[in-house]
This record gives sequence, structure tokens and C-alpha cells, in this order.
Amino acid sequence: MPSQPDGQATAPVLFVASSGGHLAQLRALRPWWRHNSRVWVTFPTPDARSQLSGETVHWAHHPTTRNLRNLLRNVRLAAGVLARHRPEVVVSTGAGVAFPFFLLARLRRIPTVYIEVYDRIDTPTLTTRLCRPLTTLFLAQWPEQRAFLPTAITVGPLL
Repeated sequence: MPSQPDGQATAPVLFVASSGGHLAQLRALRPWWRHNSRVWVTFPTPDARSQLSGETVHWAHHPTTRNLRNLLRNVRLAAGVLARHRPEVVVSTGAGVAFPFFLLARLRRIPTVYIEVYDRIDTPTLTTRLCRPLTTLFLAQWPEQRAFLPTAITVGPLL
């Protein structure tokens, strides 16, 4: 882990997202995260393996939609990742894999940041609805998203 000026190790940022567009949106934040210690959780797809080569990655189980077995496997993964890395914050753009991490982060009092995806302008995603009570800070990519996320901060499109 990198050190702060006082010599103390800094806790990593934990990024959790489905592969594909969700992961691409988190990777677009590179100017912010490139100097931070970080850990990733996503699905082991060829594009994710390529994009995260050289990074610390934990591979999540998919599919997550309506799959109780994988939900439980991802809860167990979340418990292990959170205990092992003790992140400073958990950041996600969804989708379903975010829920167990946000749930357990909330129980551990770890702040969470949820960024609503850029292609959902009129209605929140299912993951947004599930993570809403567990989220410390909501970020919206479009002003229109504040209609269903009134406390969100609009940051503009990431891609």
C-alpha cells in the first residue's frame, strides 16, 4: 500500500462493478484514482481481464440477476474482500454485484459512493433502488437523474 507523509499506510479505494460499460465508467475516473491504492471487483470476462491487468482484482460470480446462489457467493466474496483490504470507500456504477458489497460496507461503516449509469435517465436501475438506503453519496451523470435521485450531485457524463 502507498504511504501518507506521516508514514501510515493508506486504505485502498474498492471499485465494484459489472464488466463492460459499468467497468468502463469507473475506469474513466482514472485521473482521480491513478494515485490511490485501489482494489477492483468485477466479472472475469476477457475485456475485464485485459483492462485490469496488473491491478489487484477479485473476480465476482455472475450472473447476478435472479441467481440466489451467486448472490450468496458474492456476499461471501464481499465479506472476505472487505476484511482483507479494509477499504477507505467503496465506489460502484452497478450492477447487481454492487449490492452485497454495499450491504456489508454499511454494516462495517465504510462509506459508499454510487454513480448512476449514464444510460438510465428516466428511472433508477434496480441496483440503484437496492443500494439507495446503503449509499453514503449518490452521483448522477445527468441532471435529469436527480428527478429520482434528489440528493445526488450531478458530476456529468463519465464517458
